[in-house]
Amino acid sequence: MIASLGFLILMALGAPLAFVLIAAAVILVLEGGNTALLSAFPQQLFAGMESPAMLTLPLFILLGELMGAGGIGRRLFAFAAALLPPLRAGMAQVNLLTNLMMASVLGSTVAQLTVMSRLAVPEMERAGYPRDVSATVTAAGGLLAPLLPPSMNLIVFAAVAQLPVGDLFAASILPGLAMAFAFMLVIAFLGWRAHLPVSGGLPLAARGRDLLMGLPALAVPLAAVGSILSGIATPTESAAMASLAALLVGGLIYRELSWAALPGIFVRSGITAGIVLYLVGAAQIMGWVMTFANVPAMAADFIQEMAGSPLMFLILLNILLLLLGTVLEPVPAIILTAPVLLPVAVNGFGIDPVQFGLILCANLALGLLTPPVGAGLYTAALMTGVSAGRLSRLLLPFFGAMLAVIAGMTIHAALNAG
Repeated sequence: MIASLGFLILMALGAPLAFVLIAAAVILVLEGGNTALLSAFPQQLFAGMESPAMLTLPLFILLGELMGAGGIGRRLFAFAAALLPPLRAGMAQVNLLTNLMMASVLGSTVAQLTVMSRLAVPEMERAGYPRDVSATVTAAGGLLAPLLPPSMNLIVFAAVAQLPVGDLFAASILPGLAMAFAFMLVIAFLGWRAHLPVSGGLPLAARGRDLLMGLPALAVPLAAVGSILSGIATPTESAAMASLAALLVGGLIYRELSWAALPGIFVRSGITAGIVLYLVGAAQIMGWVMTFANVPAMAADFIQEMAGSPLMFLILLNILLLLLGTVLEPVPAIILTAPVLLPVAVNGFGIDPVQFGLILCANLALGLLTPPVGAGLYTAALMTGVSAGRLSRLLLPFFGAMLAVIAGMTIHAALNAG
C-alpha cells in the first residue's frame, strides 16, 4: 500500500517514470526490511539493459531514423495505400497494414513503436488525422509484433520451455492475423463513428507508380527478415543489416538521405535509445523486487488450487498474466512464470505447451501498453508527445479486440486439452 501510494504521488507530481519505478522498488524493499537488496540495484538496472532483446533496440531506433530521413517510410505507406480500396479511415488502415509488415521484421513492440512512431504519425497528420488518433493506431499496431514471427517473446518462451521455435512461429501466424483483422474492424468502426477521412482507391497509373516506387523500400524489411530466416544473422545483426539497407536505399536510390544529416540522426538515435533503455532497466528493478517477494510462485499455487478444469485454469491464468504484464516486462515475466506454470498446465490439465505459450505471450504483450509500467505505452507517449493517460483511454477499443482474440485462443486450448 505504501509503495502504491508513493507511486501514485510521484506520478501525479510529474516525476519521470523510470525514477518513479525505482522509487517504488526502494519503498517495497524498505517496507520488507531487506535493505541488502538495495546494493544490487545498479546490477539489476544494467541487467535490464543488456538483455539480448534490448541490445537490438538502439539499432532499430537508428533504423527508424534512417527510414524516416531517407523517405523509405513514405514509400512503404504509399505502397500499402496502393494495395487498399477506398476506405473510411483508410490512412489508419494503411498504418495498421504497415505495422503488420514491420511486425514481421522487428519482433518487439518497443522496437516497432520507436520505428513506426517516426514513420506513421507524421504521415497520418499530413492526411488530416489528429495526433492522438495517429499515435493510438500506431501503438495498437505495435501489439502485433509479440505474436508474429520473429517475435522475441516466442523465442524466449521456446528457450525456457525447450520447444522448437518453428512450431511456435507456425502456430502464431493465425492468431496474429486474427488480431490484425480485429484491429481493422475497430478502426473501421471508429472511422465511421468519428467521420475520419476517406482515403485509398488511387487511379491505376498512380497505384502502379506507388507500387513501383515502393519496391526499393521493401529491401529494408526483406534484409531483416531474410537474414534471420536464412540463419545468417541474429536479430541484432539483422537490425544492423536493415539499417545499412536503409542507408543505401535512402541515400543512393531515393536520394533523400545526405551525409550531412547523419550526425543529427546518430545523436537523436542515441538520446532516444538512452531514455528507453533506462526505462526498461527501471522496470527490471521493479520486477526483480517482486520476484524476490515470491509473488509469481504464490500466484501459481493459488491458480492450481482454484482451478477445477482446463478452461477455469486458463481463465485464471489470463487474469494473472494480465496483472503481471502491467508490472513486468514480457521477457523477464516469461522467464519467471513459464517454468512454474507450464508444468501445471501440461501435467495437471493436459494443455498443449505451444498453445499455452501463445496465450502467455499474448497476455504479456497487452501489458506493454497498460499502466503503471507498460514500457510500450510510455515509449509511444515519448515518441509521439501524446500523454500516456490519453493513449490508455483511446486504446481501450483495441484492448477489447485483443481480449476477444485471447478468449478465442483460450477456448480453443481448453477444448483441445486432455
